Amino acid sequence: MPSPSMGVPGLKRGPSSRVRVLVLLLAASAVMFTFSANDPGTGPLSVVKGAVQTVCLPFRYAGAVVSSPFSGLSNLASNLTADQGSLSELKEENERLKAENAQLKESSLAADRLERLLELQNTYRLESTGARVVSGAVDSLTSTITIDKGSSQGLAVGMPVTDSYGVIGQISSVGPTTSQVRLITDERSGVSAMVQSSRAQGQLVGQGTDMLRLTLVRTDQAVEVGDLVVTSGLGGVYPKGLLLGTVTSAERPSGALYYEILVQPAALTSNLEEVLVITSLTQEQTATAEETAAADAQEEGKAPARQDQTQQSQQGDGAQTAGSGSDGDGDGQTADGQGADGSDAPAPDGQGEG
Repeated sequence: MPSPSMGVPGLKRGPSSRVRVLVLLLAASAVMFTFSANDPGTGPLSVVKGAVQTVCLPFRYAGAVVSSPFSGLSNLASNLTADQGSLSELKEENERLKAENAQLKESSLAADRLERLLELQNTYRLESTGARVVSGAVDSLTSTITIDKGSSQGLAVGMPVTDSYGVIGQISSVGPTTSQVRLITDERSGVSAMVQSSRAQGQLVGQGTDMLRLTLVRTDQAVEVGDLVVTSGLGGVYPKGLLLGTVTSAERPSGALYYEILVQPAALTSNLEEVLVITSLTQEQTATAEETAAADAQEEGKAPARQDQTQQSQQGDGAQTAGSGSDGDGDGQTADGQGADGSDAPAPDGQGEG
């Protein structure tokens, strides 16, 4: 009887047996591969392959479940990287568009201001030149701005300056390439003015504040809140009819000869950018001789005297009618104290009353 350690006769264990098993498996695999290539899908090999796939399916599913989160994390990281890049590009594009929009808006506003200046120039047929404001100083002592044109461009002291809304001042000093403009709000400023509706003459002066005073307007003239005040053209400095401001207050002190009038300037002197310098005037843009004579008489206080004399003349005429019947001739004066030629000369004392 053979010993158990002897094993089965003819079958040897060891490395050579494992090699033979491996060779057999490889051969079987080759045979199965060959047949599966020619198998129409209904043969025995198909059955075997299906069984193997069925057995392996749970393991394949488990592997997919295990690997899926890692695949998702990888995709998420990739997407986040792409999103960060897109977000940065969008931010840059947004900033660029905002800058372009601001630039376009600024250009549009500048074009509107220049268009209004051109309209003002054409409306009043002004001989003028445009300039930019380069600096300004507005305080309680002085109100001036500096513009970027000077004597090299033909500017001179005394030339009036306006923006598209109204008069802003007058050139007070000139350099080769820049000029200083004294604003109408300055206490040293004065402009010959008139109330547009009633043509009442006066002098518009600055107070060092954002309000102006209209002086030397007689209380027998019509002035109301809301009336526009314009340049009168007297003195030949400012062209006639330019807007100065709007009456905000008109008081008649008891017994006073003149109004106390406050005027809101038409131009915003604290936010100036472009201005128009008026370089010369035509004859039509200045006051007439009659307007100049009337204003001179008013400044000298003759206007109230004429008013008083009118009352005296009327009383004298009544006395003549009731008494001697004289027609008041002989002094060359009309009943209102004016000369027969329309001048503002007062009547000699003691004449014209009978």
